[in-house]
Formats: sequence, structure tokens, C-alpha cells
Amino acid sequence: MKKLIFVLSALIPAPLFAASGPFFSLNNTDFVVTISFILFVAVLLYLRVPAMVTKMLDERSQGIQSELDEARSLMEEAQSLLASYERKQKEIAEQSERIIKNAKEEAANAAVQAQKDLTVSIERRMAAANDQISSAQAAAIREVRNTAISVAISAVEEVISSNIQADESNKLIDSAISEVADKLH
Repeated sequence: MKKLIFVLSALIPAPLFAASGPFFSLNNTDFVVTISFILFVAVLLYLRVPAMVTKMLDERSQGIQSELDEARSLMEEAQSLLASYERKQKEIAEQSERIIKNAKEEAANAAVQAQKDLTVSIERRMAAANDQISSAQAAAIREVRNTAISVAISAVEEVISSNIQADESNKLIDSAISEVADKLH
């Protein structure tokens, strides 16, 4: 019972006990405030303010929900774009690796081909040098032969001119010239 009185006293406003005089009097400020509050609540209910507030809150809630849905869709779109860019990056990385591998292979092939070309070029130059040496040897041999022939002819001329008469010498010279001409051609 004491608990019930305590609960009831807690529920009854304290200013009610503090007011002097009868409660239901216009001279009592607590009564006037209570009536004003009840009239205010009644006007709010009559003007359907709670419905308007509820409607505004619902609209706000729907706006927030649509913004959340839009943000969610944007996030999903961003994730799909990120995934596509990651795939493209991976493809590009693989393609660049293939390009590098092909470039290395082509460089190795080019180096091998350059080595072969260099070997062929060296062989050609060696052959050309050998040809030049052979030509120089042949020219030197011809020059030595010509010089030897000239010396021999000079010596023969001196010997013949000192031992042979002019008529005989002319015949011998003519036959020697024709013989040398036949041998050279």
C-alpha cells in the first residue's frame, strides 16, 4: 500500500501540491498552464500536425532510403569498374610480358643473325684479301719475269751484238720477238 501511494505521488505533478487555493480556479497559474497545454495539444491534433510531422518524417525517410539505394548502386558500379580495371591491368601486364619476351627473343635472334652476318663478312673480306694477295703475287711474278726477260734480252743483245753481224742479229731479234709474242699470248 505504501508503494501504491508512493507511485501515485510520483505521478501527480509536484506543482499541484505547491499551488495555493483551489486548483480549478483561473487565479491558479498551474490550472491556466494545464488548460493552455490541453488547448495547444487539441489545436495540434485538430490541424493534424502529428500527421504532417509523420508525413514529413516519412518523406525524409524515403529520401534517405533513396539516397542510400543510390549510394549502394554507385558503390556496386564502382566495384564493377574497379574489377574491370583490375582485369584490364592484368591483361595489359600479361601483354607487356609477352611483348618483352618477344622483344628478348627477337634481340637474341638479331644477335645470332648479326654474328652470322659478321662471320660471312669476315670470310668475304678474307677472301677479298686473299684475292688481292694472289693478284699482288701474280703481278710481282709478272714484273719479275718481265724484268728477267728484259735483262735477258739486254744481255742477249749485248752478247749477240758483240758476236754476230748486223744482218744475222736483225734476224735473230725478229725471231726472238715473234717467239716471245707467241709465248705471251
